[in-house]
Amino acid sequence: MIAKNSLAFRLFAGAAAWAVLLLLLGAIALTTLYRQSIMRTLDDRLMGAVDALVSAIETNEDGSLELVRRPSDSSYGRVFSGRYWQVMTIDEAGDDEVVLVSRSLWDETVFIPADLIASLGEAPGEAHISTSKGPGDEPLRLIAQGVHLQDRAGVVILLAAEDRRPADQEVRNFALVSGLMFLAFAAAIAAGVFFQVRIGLAPVLRMRNNVADVIEGRVERVDGEFPTELQPLADELNAMLDHSRELVERSRTHVGNLAHALKTPLAVLRNESRESGTEFGELVTRQSDVMAKQVDHHLRRARAAAHAKAVGARTELAPMVNDLARTLSKIYRSRGVDIETDIEAGLTFRGERQDLEEMVGNLMDNACKWSSGNVRVTAQHKTKRSLSIAIEDDGPGLDEDECSTALQRGVRLDEQAPGTGLGLAIVTDLAKAYDGEVDLSRSCLGGLCVTLNLPTSSR
Repeated sequence: MIAKNSLAFRLFAGAAAWAVLLLLLGAIALTTLYRQSIMRTLDDRLMGAVDALVSAIETNEDGSLELVRRPSDSSYGRVFSGRYWQVMTIDEAGDDEVVLVSRSLWDETVFIPADLIASLGEAPGEAHISTSKGPGDEPLRLIAQGVHLQDRAGVVILLAAEDRRPADQEVRNFALVSGLMFLAFAAAIAAGVFFQVRIGLAPVLRMRNNVADVIEGRVERVDGEFPTELQPLADELNAMLDHSRELVERSRTHVGNLAHALKTPLAVLRNESRESGTEFGELVTRQSDVMAKQVDHHLRRARAAAHAKAVGARTELAPMVNDLARTLSKIYRSRGVDIETDIEAGLTFRGERQDLEEMVGNLMDNACKWSSGNVRVTAQHKTKRSLSIAIEDDGPGLDEDECSTALQRGVRLDEQAPGTGLGLAIVTDLAKAYDGEVDLSRSCLGGLCVTLNLPTSSR
């Protein structure tokens, strides 16, 4: 199936529409030519009958008209056969009269429009083609010609007419057959165009799938042989991926160097301030501690941002959560905390494992601190491109106002538990680095439910 907004659909639709249009125009043109040929054959037959009438018409001694020989076509002798001839006169006063008719007309006559009679009277010798009605209102095609006879005043009009329905039916049959044939041609051309587009764009589709595999972390490079038009693009993509990984590694190195460069002077300041025992020393110690925490926080955020922009990072969720659950169960064993996990199979986080561990670990640790004994971690696909991790506990929980306040950096709603107040803020910043979000709500266990929405690899 071809998506409507794809390049393949545009090529297929454009080529198929153009082919169908040309075939339709060809069918119309061919049908028109065939119709003209049929009508030309009909007119030639009628003109031959009119010429035979002209050569056979004579004036008797009493002034009446007669035909010395009748047209040879036997159809003119069968009543209402569909082929007719007629002879009529126009006197000097302009009055017309039918004087001779073919046996096929029996006691009927062919009606001739007044304007045609006037034209024949004004231009004798010239044949005119027209349409009329015959016996039973059958549509007729007729050819009439006016002539002057020797020793006779006025104009004699001789006409031959034929039922045009057989000719029209023949044209319709031809149009139907040719239409079906051209429709079959159009279907065959559309099928050919479809396979041509699929075969022609196969390397592009293969490259698209390879790039998707790189983004999802299944492979590290765009591998494979591509046509000469696409190979430079594949090489450039691989060079860009290598450069991206190099930048990420370089940023990690810089972050580590900066951490060491800042932590050592801060450690010296804290040690010296503690040993001084003065009020100023205590102030320096407090501020140094704040600086150290802020440095850790912002270095962690910078590292996460670098990881989030890296292409191909991929972490399986279930093993990491189970490892954290086992570790935290041992830490909080004395309190009898039971951690239940329910992780959808095959769920993966599109990012670095250490960042995911820090986010989920922080939230699970908080849940264990405040729970009365039950902690539950569930994870599932939220959309095709995102996953949802819910960490619930049966502790006191938070009301709506406290949920909004708890996400602010450094805010602690209870001073009895150990911590810096940066836990949820760190999780929020890391989640935002991956274009995710953190939501707080009431858990069905009775305590707090923290929902972490993060990007995931496609199914």
